Amino acid sequence: MSFDKDVEKIDPEKRGSVTGASEDGSHAIAAETFEVGDSVYARLQRFAGKWNIEQRGIERVPESEKTDTKLYKAGTMWLAANLVVSSFAIGVLGPHIFALGWRSSWLTILFFNLLSITPVCFFSTFGPEFGLRQMILSRFFFGAHLVRFIAFLNCLACIGWSSVNVIVGAQLIHTVNHSVPEYAGILIIAFCTFIITCFGYKVVHYYEFYSWIPCFIVFLITVIQFARSGVFTAIPDGSGKATAGSILSFGGAIYGFGTGWCSYAADYTVYQPKSANKYLVFFYTWAGLIFPLLFTEILGAAIYMGTYSSEVYKTGYETGKIGGLFGAVLVTNSLGNFGNFCLIILALSIIGNNCPNIYSIGLSVQVLSTKLQRVPRFIWTFIATCCYIAIAIPGATHFETVLENFMLLIAYWLGIYEGISLTEHFIFRRGFKGYEVSHYDQPDKLPVGIAAGIAFCAGIGGAVLGMSQVYWMGPIARLCGGEFGGDVGFELAFGFAAVTYVALRPLEKARFGR
Repeated sequence: MSFDKDVEKIDPEKRGSVTGASEDGSHAIAAETFEVGDSVYARLQRFAGKWNIEQRGIERVPESEKTDTKLYKAGTMWLAANLVVSSFAIGVLGPHIFALGWRSSWLTILFFNLLSITPVCFFSTFGPEFGLRQMILSRFFFGAHLVRFIAFLNCLACIGWSSVNVIVGAQLIHTVNHSVPEYAGILIIAFCTFIITCFGYKVVHYYEFYSWIPCFIVFLITVIQFARSGVFTAIPDGSGKATAGSILSFGGAIYGFGTGWCSYAADYTVYQPKSANKYLVFFYTWAGLIFPLLFTEILGAAIYMGTYSSEVYKTGYETGKIGGLFGAVLVTNSLGNFGNFCLIILALSIIGNNCPNIYSIGLSVQVLSTKLQRVPRFIWTFIATCCYIAIAIPGATHFETVLENFMLLIAYWLGIYEGISLTEHFIFRRGFKGYEVSHYDQPDKLPVGIAAGIAFCAGIGGAVLGMSQVYWMGPIARLCGGEFGGDVGFELAFGFAAVTYVALRPLEKARFGR
């Protein structure tokens, strides 16, 4: 009897310790249920059921439970997660950190976002098809053992994203009321995010379905007030190697932000039925990503350029960073207390941005080991919340450096992930028909992972050659720019990983037959 059939016979509200594949590759389902079991796990799950907290972890979602037929939710999910002040902060990096002019800034934002979101949209179509979370799907690309390392990287990414995001929200709250320290703003946003993600998939989708509306209104007010101020200065573009290098480095940061959702894309379509139109899922996801990313990032670049001609904007940014910049637009000599209200709305938008990170990290932790699977997802959600709070509070004092370096690091590892997974899907599995979904919890029928492991190392080599960081500038990065080089780390990481995998995967299949 297969693992999935066993699971489907258990009432979801009474499902006990469903562990999937054990450490030695065998399958096991504990005899106890939530109603009669006396283990800590069973008692925690009964507590979750009592409060309608989602109990399902990384187990495959059976077709009978795929009741999310509103495909447009795949769009509103990402619309709310990206129509936030964090993506605005990415746009600010163009003129501020990379000294780009207006034209170079918005063109870089446009083209690198179009590139970055395509893998996210594509992997979103895997959820309805297989009913598996993104990290579990990754077993088909990396094997049952190497995927644990991939899941660990994803956990670090989720923590990092959440830390970076919550700092921006805290800055906004501090701008409204200087007596509220940034750590208090971090705690407020983190607590609200935890409550929503604790309840799971349906509540996260419900929250995201509506939360983008007030944020969009505030952003529109921001546009109007900024246009009325007349301080926009279209900084001219530079030329030569230095500008080319800055465009590449800024593009890497943009790519890292947009493609950052790739490693948990399928998590938010997993309850959609297999009959769902993949083209519609792809389109809704694409629309939900491209509009907020372009809108907020271009707005961020434009408003920062106001600091060149307005002392108020300049002072606002110097004293309060992103929060102070918004304060200069919405509060100073403008909307007064209503502007402060708008800032609070923007600060709380971070909740929508962090929900996917904190929900998915609980699933990624469960991929690391079947022993960790015996800890309910909402417990991992709580632990992750505590971790990113501990990182964000000291990190708030040097936000821009954290943001730039983190975005580029995300781009590197996800470039490798995409290079291997897309190659496996299109070349070796030749589309969705090449998967036997029942193998997802059978290590002896999944790829061994040797080819993927070597390809991952090759991708790291590519990233090292192409990265331009404070601590290291690769030789190829040095050739692509001026004094500070041009970061081509994610491009080389993707290329090196994909080429190596194409060369080695046939040998692995010939030797091991899988």
